[in-house]
Amino acid sequence: MKLSSVRLVSLLLFFASAVHAFSLDREAFTFTSYDLNVRVEPEQQRLGVRGKITLRNDLQAPQKIAVLQISSSLDWRSIRAGGKQLQFVSQPFTSDIDHTGTLSEAIVTLPDAVAPKGTVDLEIAYEGVIVLDATRLTRLGAPEATAHSSDWDQIGTKFTAVRGVGYVAWYPIATEAADLSEGKNLFEILGRWKAREATSNMHFKISVSRDDGERPPELLVNEASCRTLFEAVGRSQMVSSDCTYQLLGLVVPTFAMANFELVDRSAIEIYYLNGHDVSATTYADAAVKVLPFTAEWFGAPRSRVKTVDLADPSASPFESGPLLLTPLASTDPKLAGLAAAHQLTHAAFSSPRPWINEGLAHFAQVLYLEHQNGRQAALDYMGSHRSALSAVESEKRKQTTAPRSEDEVNQSLVNTYDEELYRSKAMCVWWMLRDMVGDQALKNALASYRAEQDKEPSYMQRLIQAQTPRDLEWFFDDWVYRDRRLPDFKVASAFTRQTSPEVYLLTITVGNLGAAGAEVPLTVKFDGGELTKRLVVRGKSNAVIRVEVPKSPQEIVVNDGSVPESDMTNNVFKTEGDAAK
Repeated sequence: MKLSSVRLVSLLLFFASAVHAFSLDREAFTFTSYDLNVRVEPEQQRLGVRGKITLRNDLQAPQKIAVLQISSSLDWRSIRAGGKQLQFVSQPFTSDIDHTGTLSEAIVTLPDAVAPKGTVDLEIAYEGVIVLDATRLTRLGAPEATAHSSDWDQIGTKFTAVRGVGYVAWYPIATEAADLSEGKNLFEILGRWKAREATSNMHFKISVSRDDGERPPELLVNEASCRTLFEAVGRSQMVSSDCTYQLLGLVVPTFAMANFELVDRSAIEIYYLNGHDVSATTYADAAVKVLPFTAEWFGAPRSRVKTVDLADPSASPFESGPLLLTPLASTDPKLAGLAAAHQLTHAAFSSPRPWINEGLAHFAQVLYLEHQNGRQAALDYMGSHRSALSAVESEKRKQTTAPRSEDEVNQSLVNTYDEELYRSKAMCVWWMLRDMVGDQALKNALASYRAEQDKEPSYMQRLIQAQTPRDLEWFFDDWVYRDRRLPDFKVASAFTRQTSPEVYLLTITVGNLGAAGAEVPLTVKFDGGELTKRLVVRGKSNAVIRVEVPKSPQEIVVNDGSVPESDMTNNVFKTEGDAAK
């Protein structure tokens, strides 16, 4: 059977495009600007978008082909430039950067090649549905209920919550394929996207309407600049939110809708679902108690934060910008203060650097735990992060193929895309800095921080260094600028000499088997008491300290858990026999 000439040409064009797709650089263009009109239809679970995007060529050669990607549940309708329709081939592209595990990819032929650093404006239109879909997780073997508790994004008649890139590509993106089965691959791809979009902006107007004369559901967006408008035309009621994200890389554009009720406090708004009023009030009260503490450390909130109830009580919490989505029905009152501390810190202090922005929010939680329950409670909390951090370090040793010196830079806190590092490790780094320089010095440094002046990695170090006579260069080099991995402390030897009836002098040698140095606490225990000193032990080195105690020492412990290390099974040293006379 012969093919028609039209069909033959179409097939040839498709196969030519498919071959070309293998050589595409999907990250050639940076999306510098979005201007979108978004229409949500909850009854149909539909999303329709019309608008304009601006792309910048970040390669060294002119580019004639651009790639645009949206969720596979959405369909491209039109791509235009200068008022003229452009040729494009739409194809599925497997990638776990979207909850469906697949993207709808448009390979677009531009009217003219875009020069290096040149830009092109595209007018776009697409639409489709966003339903509960956790394909990327279930195909890896995750139980459906567990998968949906993680990928809970959907548009629905009673509840809507949709997160952006990394969850649902409801606005156009362009990345290489992300694969959840390949370790940290998804987070690396997502991290590169956020780094490229760090100075990009997005403006969108999102609207939802009802034709039955009833007021539309509450519409919430994770951007403080949003202006909410209500319109009525006959029996049709419409609510819209006009929002602008000045620095897109810092947030994941997110929206939520439902018939929420509100608990309103001075610095926080709690939007809760029917029947969750007690939990919402508990959370709001916790935030009120936390606010003076976070303000003392990080300043007053620059905007009100919002906490939004999730319908699934097992759903994983999500925070971006001033918005926290979390199931209030399952909120532990004891943990509400920690969540509020994290939120309020973000509202008061912002940085384009993840290790500062996220690290400080986690550090605030540890500080608040210490404030409420003492130092040991804070150390126990950090200890709960230590195993995950050690696992990340172990995995990096297995996976890295780069030279060690190059890997040290790529995996450093200032460069990493790994959430475990710029959250958990950064939290520990801030705690260690606080132990080294003191509360007031660190508060002063944070108060002098200006995000717009943070143009180079050493900016924060200089602010802290200005508050203390101590040399911090070695610490930042080991923990922030390079990834020296984790230290491993042990008491190499201890010699005791009784110098008087009530004085025992210990000469203690502490070794560090790891490459990262740290100032570590050293505790000498004796009958009826203990004495703690601090000692700097550089990487792959020994350090010696002399300690006087009033009774014969029984045990020496290096590190109380405040310094993350790869092995804490060798931190206790038992003294032997009587002291030398």
